[in-house]
Amino acid sequence: MKILVINSGSSSIKYQLFNMPQEDVICSGLVERIGLDNAEIHYKSTTNKIDEVVDIPNHKIGLEKIVNLLLDAKTGVLKSTSEIEAVGHRVVHGGSTFSNTTVINKEVKDKIKALFSLAPQHNPANYEGIVVAKKMFPEAVQIAVFDTAFHQTIPVEAYKYAIPTKFFDEEHIRLYGFHGTSHKYVSEKAIAYLGIANSKIITIHLGNGCSMTAIKNGKSIDHSLGFGPVTGLIMGSRSGDIDHAIIFYLVNSLGYSLDEVDSLLQKESGMLGLTGFSDLRDIEAEASKGNKECQLALDMNAYRIKKYIGSYAAAMNGLDAIVFTAGIGENSVVIRKLVCSNMEYLGIDLDIEKNNIRAKEITEIHKSNSKTKILIIPTNEEVEIAKQSYQLMK
Repeated sequence: MKILVINSGSSSIKYQLFNMPQEDVICSGLVERIGLDNAEIHYKSTTNKIDEVVDIPNHKIGLEKIVNLLLDAKTGVLKSTSEIEAVGHRVVHGGSTFSNTTVINKEVKDKIKALFSLAPQHNPANYEGIVVAKKMFPEAVQIAVFDTAFHQTIPVEAYKYAIPTKFFDEEHIRLYGFHGTSHKYVSEKAIAYLGIANSKIITIHLGNGCSMTAIKNGKSIDHSLGFGPVTGLIMGSRSGDIDHAIIFYLVNSLGYSLDEVDSLLQKESGMLGLTGFSDLRDIEAEASKGNKECQLALDMNAYRIKKYIGSYAAAMNGLDAIVFTAGIGENSVVIRKLVCSNMEYLGIDLDIEKNNIRAKEITEIHKSNSKTKILIIPTNEEVEIAKQSYQLMK
């Protein structure tokens, strides 16, 4: 069974075409830096490889280019769209409605659309992927895998907010959590690798969007993102944790509208707001040249991660391992070094030489005597989405 997986992030689209259940990858690729002048598209099959800098102003254009590559007469891997039996979509926010993988119909699409305001950088891109895929692959079953599903095990003391209970009972306002497909995938890999029956692991997903999860015995018990994907860590253009009094000050004293504040916190803050750059590779390059604003942003980013490591270690009453994953987590030597420095109290002791390794598989980067294991585990949300989509199709 051929299953195409589309994973639309806030500034990128990952895609893989699988032959299931063997999990054989027929082709894979990435569209990145969407909306920037130097957007790139990558495509790789067993016989062809394409890497191009192209104009990709939005997700719709990016998705159309991906489909054209798959169907290209010379370099493509499909002769007809009818070869695809299912398209698995990553959908960030499932709200209180969706806790399991589901076949997409009009009702599901309407509910995903209704959650745009809670994940404005993601759900619209996810929805666009569904619409384009339906047009391009009309015979395929469209399937949604929700980021929020893995976090359904978070206990009430962690997911409920200290506001009047009616807002929880009537409006379902609570912590939902995100990047669940990634956290589930790497935590399962970590548990199997460590061979620990009762495990206490913190997974650190760092990309343009960032999040951390406390995972005890394989189950999510706390998470840094909340009702929407804005809180917690400092992200590419999102602020992460912020004193809500600042919002009232912006509105009441500085004259900002609520829409302007929302845009400020979602699209103009984070590393972009601190440095003028949203891509960490650019920020690290500038910091290495002596740019003090960029260096401060890196330090702030790492400090926020350290705070969450400490709080989650306390919540689990211990810590066996921390796992770095996703684009930044897997590739940024600088961030990993900053995060793990001066953390010996929690048994975190980084090996500087091992940290320089470009990991393509599970890699240990701690010293031999480190009490807490430090692992790089490349995430593969697409495999997880394909597996869940296949299970639903069986």
